[in-house]
Amino acid sequence: MLSTGALRAHLLATGLAGDVATSREASLRSYRLFAARDPRVTIGIDPERDWKQSDLIALMADKCGVSGDPRHTTGSDVIDPDRTLGALDAFAGRLAEAARNRSPVLFGTGHPHRLIGFYAALADALSAAGCTVLTSAHGRRVDITTRFGLRTYNLDYVRRVALVREPGARGAVRGTGAHTHSPLPVRAVLAAAAEAGGPLPELVVGDHGWVCGAGQLGFEAIGLGDTDDPALFVGEAEGRVSVVVPLDDAVRSDYYRPLTRYVLNRACLSQ
Repeated sequence: MLSTGALRAHLLATGLAGDVATSREASLRSYRLFAARDPRVTIGIDPERDWKQSDLIALMADKCGVSGDPRHTTGSDVIDPDRTLGALDAFAGRLAEAARNRSPVLFGTGHPHRLIGFYAALADALSAAGCTVLTSAHGRRVDITTRFGLRTYNLDYVRRVALVREPGARGAVRGTGAHTHSPLPVRAVLAAAAEAGGPLPELVVGDHGWVCGAGQLGFEAIGLGDTDDPALFVGEAEGRVSVVVPLDDAVRSDYYRPLTRYVLNRACLSQ
């Protein structure tokens, strides 16, 4: 069993927490854009209150442990590992509740190259516990505006984790797929599930627009958030996202394996 102390040391050694690869400049830019309600950064959350950049800095300092000093504008950003550990415990608790209730669950990621393994292991454990892991809208087309213009993607699943691929991409190689922050994929999945008359998720697990898009529509959502992802933490602060785990969401995929073991152990789920 991985101890809390061992996981804390792992978070710091791998850059999942502590000094992370996300720069202070990138985080502040995201806060400015969120304050302006830029959809590239709100990623599905429609804020109830008027969030100024200073408010977001204070929120992220509280939730992640970044510097709360607006005069600090350069260098690496920082995540407090103790905040990560506390959120992981809450995250595991919600998975345990879903397992007890045999709730239908949806997993989706905008970071498929990094996080497929993490989510897939959780999906396997919940499935073994009797939960239905949803795979609605497989193959459905989703048009997403990117910095390169409007692009068409197809919804796909790898090990029951939803992601998007460019048309023509072949082979379910683990972790392949496109990086996206958009909430449109989860909206398409939820719409398809409703149209089919099948079960709707009682819990959505993921990152970026998968969490924000589902939470905004009233579905319980939990996930992972980096220091430049203020939308998830605003969603949590305003009650539309249940749990956000602050960590670097783009490190090597194998660095997340100890987190998987820790979460499954805390949730009392089989590995």
